[in-house]
Amino acid sequence: MAKKALETQIITAGRSAKWTQSLVNPPVSRASTVVFDSVESMKKATANRANKTLFYGRRGTNTHFAFQDAMVELEGGVGCALYPCGTAAITNAILSFVKAGDHLLMVDGAYEPTRDFCDKVLAKMGVETTYYDPMLGEGIRDLIKPNTTVIFMESPCSITMEVQDVPTLSRIAHEHDLVVMLDNTWASPINFQPFDHGVDISIQAATKYIVGHSDVMLGTAVANERCWDQLREHSYLMGQCTSPDDVYLAMRGLRTLGVRLKQHEENTLKVARWLAERPEVDHVRHPAFPDCDGHEFFLRDFKGSSGLFSVVLNRGNAEALTALLDGMEHFSMGYSWGGFESLILANENINRLRTAKKHDFAGPMLRLHIGLENVDDLIGDLEAGFERLNVVLAQQ
Repeated sequence: MAKKALETQIITAGRSAKWTQSLVNPPVSRASTVVFDSVESMKKATANRANKTLFYGRRGTNTHFAFQDAMVELEGGVGCALYPCGTAAITNAILSFVKAGDHLLMVDGAYEPTRDFCDKVLAKMGVETTYYDPMLGEGIRDLIKPNTTVIFMESPCSITMEVQDVPTLSRIAHEHDLVVMLDNTWASPINFQPFDHGVDISIQAATKYIVGHSDVMLGTAVANERCWDQLREHSYLMGQCTSPDDVYLAMRGLRTLGVRLKQHEENTLKVARWLAERPEVDHVRHPAFPDCDGHEFFLRDFKGSSGLFSVVLNRGNAEALTALLDGMEHFSMGYSWGGFESLILANENINRLRTAKKHDFAGPMLRLHIGLENVDDLIGDLEAGFERLNVVLAQQ
């Protein structure tokens, strides 16, 4: 049978009649205890508990199994572990492959909670972390130690949006028998296929684009054959499990992921190009823009972009940024992203989160997530925001 197109896979993935009972969507199966009619059936379930068999609620129900199948079909790998949020997926994936005395290579532009986990939790456990420049390629060899076990990537990076050379870093990591992990939340399975580029474990905050409606916390980690058994069992032993109701909503969100991301991309590029022409803007940090760090890797490896990017302003301060942000009509302020709504946040000092590579930006940075609203309304909202910013700056 010919391989299905991605648009078709999004609709059909995880819809085996074994899970759906011949319904369009898998029913929500809530369970803690699974009961057995005989000793034989209980022994059989116990022996197959790791292989999508009803055994105990924490191992999952048919609702979970359907979503796990869908994620594997869309992203690759052989198995998908589920977590109560994206941060749990990141931390438990790392914990599954490090021990006291090990060394971890972490990208310097990682999501802030990922960095906090390394500095505040792994450090207490005796795991050393080295932060590396996101744009490091072959030079990563110089940072690998005899006790290095994991390299973690996030591409593009949080806030500053550098695109990493994932294939090169993966190749070198495998030469040293390291486990390669990637936070693939920005691209989702639609725009980047991690296992085609050497990744061992692909992690997503399904809270964001997969769910798509800002109403569920969920994390996923899809692993290849090399890492799946260890990831699955260690995550289970650390007590990781998810609500079937949340998983159902993630499965429902998955069905529209393709069309939503196309609209996010279209809207975002229009807004980003408008921002690039504004006198208040020093530059736009978006992987599709030629001056974005790693743009060449974006063109080579990605199928498209999403709704999250940043802009650096020429100047600004706390008072002026507050004036801009407080008067927004269509943009809200919020720490997550990936839903249908547009969001905006200010970052006055991004270097507080950096150690390997400092940035010398002209002014403060705005991080935007462009939703599914009318683009002209969003541009008008930003234009009014810049007017408020300029009024404050003119008075100082």
